Amino acid sequence: QVQLKESGGGLVQPGGSLRLSCAGSGRTLDYYGIGWFRQAPGKEREAVSCISDSDGTTYYRDSVKGRFTISRDNARNTVYLQMDSLKPEDTAVYYCATVRVVLDLTCGGMDYWGKGTLVTVSS
Repeated sequence: QVQLKESGGGLVQPGGSLRLSCAGSGRTLDYYGIGWFRQAPGKEREAVSCISDSDGTTYYRDSVKGRFTISRDNARNTVYLQMDSLKPEDTAVYYCATVRVVLDLTCGGMDYWGKGTLVTVSS
């Protein structure tokens, strides 16, 4: 069992940057793959980026490739999502979750979720 808590969301202008954090407790996060998901108003939740538990495999949806970077800091039991060159269409509630499958082209098998952090990209 693991509990996840997101932080780092906020209001930024287009072209700006944010770094989201997903902090784990109860169980070390290195036991799990971790994914970042987002849900914009009126839209389906979608996978943004994921990182595997062991082999370092990462997944990025096409729309964020080259702009977002997922990473782990196991010493801090935290997974980060560095978001650069933000666009208004990135506005959403961002959630982290444990994932069982992380491949180059897919990410899924979510079991445990955080409560989300709001990212708003607006001028």
